[in-house]
Amino acid sequence: MEETSERAPEEFPELDRDAIEVAVSEWFNGTAFMERPWPEAERWLLVAVLGLEMIMGVVGNCLVLLVKVMCRGQFYCRYWLPFFSLTMSDLGCSLLIISGSLLAMLTRGQRSPWCEVVSLLKFAFITSSIGSIAVLCVQQLIGMASTRSHLFVVMVAACLASWVTGVVFGSVPVVYAWIRYDPAEMLCAVFWENSYSDMLVYILCAFSICVFLPFLLIVFCSLLSATGCCSSCNSDHEADLSTVSPLLVASYMLCYTPFVASELILLGRMDLSPAPDWLRTLSSVMSYLDCSLNPLIYCSHQNFREAGLALLWTRRKPSAEPVLTSITRHDV
Repeated sequence: MEETSERAPEEFPELDRDAIEVAVSEWFNGTAFMERPWPEAERWLLVAVLGLEMIMGVVGNCLVLLVKVMCRGQFYCRYWLPFFSLTMSDLGCSLLIISGSLLAMLTRGQRSPWCEVVSLLKFAFITSSIGSIAVLCVQQLIGMASTRSHLFVVMVAACLASWVTGVVFGSVPVVYAWIRYDPAEMLCAVFWENSYSDMLVYILCAFSICVFLPFLLIVFCSLLSATGCCSSCNSDHEADLSTVSPLLVASYMLCYTPFVASELILLGRMDLSPAPDWLRTLSSVMSYLDCSLNPLIYCSHQNFREAGLALLWTRRKPSAEPVLTSITRHDV
């Protein structure tokens, strides 16, 4: 028994050395810490889902931008500025965030500094999306087009403010080194290990300014619009693209509900433990789905859909003008 107890600390020196080497390698290489490996079947299923969402988001939003730029005369859009901001946010998320999660699932982690950049940009895209929808709802309520000079300046400032606040609040965790890879979310996210008060202050401030305030504007404007307070403003423009705004609002609320639920669960846990893995995975998949659904929502508008189809499938017809093929000389 004595020999066994004396040799116990030396039984697994190689295991301890390997664990230390892996930890040091991950630290210097910026490789994310992985709490648990994904089973192969689940991993490849998520890879397929992320790949589909990325393709739909990139292709769909690029086509939307082309239609908005090249076919503006074929459909009516009074409030083009928030639509443009929302499309750019969806396209950026599809190109950078979804592709980052897809690559992380394939390589089993994310490296610094891309890890921190992804975390920052994701929050910026979330904030800009809900800010753009809020600006759209406000404009639709007051019934004034984006081409009015004084209103245009205000709307530009509001859209820019949503982007800037997202970048600012997304930068705070990066500055304080609260970022590490979360295999459940399939990208780098904020993890709290020391201070519950820091987590509480940050989440409450970020959500109050970036999420709850635009959400209140959306609900307030939607209720007023539903009660007919602005019916006189939009009665002459029933074919306006803004008629899809209720679908945009419903899609955003549905897709970001798991994300909000996971943050509320975190707030309720004094031990700083995150929400369940399945909920964090669902929050990422659903938030990416919103970027893919928005182009389909635009296409539910008949004039916009017809303009897109004309852009894709219309071919130039050959000229109907007569062409001189030969000359016959006649003596008079």
